[in-house]
Amino acid sequence: MPLRILFLCTGNSCRSQMAEGWTRHLKGDVIEPYSAGIEPRGLDPRAVKVMGEVGVDISRRTSKHIDEFKGTDFDFVVTVCDHASEHCPIFPGETQVVHVSFEDPPKLARNAETEEDALAHYRRIRDEIRMFVETLPGALEQDGKL
Repeated sequence: MPLRILFLCTGNSCRSQMAEGWTRHLKGDVIEPYSAGIEPRGLDPRAVKVMGEVGVDISRRTSKHIDEFKGTDFDFVVTVCDHASEHCPIFPGETQVVHVSFEDPPKLARNAETEEDALAHYRRIRDEIRMFVETLPGALEQDGKL
């Protein structure tokens, strides 16, 4: 059976959506990915755009609240922002919670002078998340979590 991993961030609008998208694209044969937020805000259009640039379509995804997954068993919950890590609920059973912090693209892009400058922040975080996902599930197993 594939590992079940939930990527959790505050709004489930950008980083966790990118992580789920990359995981479906790169590791869908060994990982069943999900994403959610503590305070869902809707899908970030810039996240959709930069993921589309690399052939990963997340445009049909929706922003989900963590409560939608009550009763779902996950092998891992990966918090991808500090706020989610600090407010992560307790998960029952054997679920391991792992924190991997990525900077917040909307916050980084807030003072960008041009749209291209704003997108550069999204692209950098997109690529950092891809590099992390490429290490899965091995990185989690190496930590002795499985």
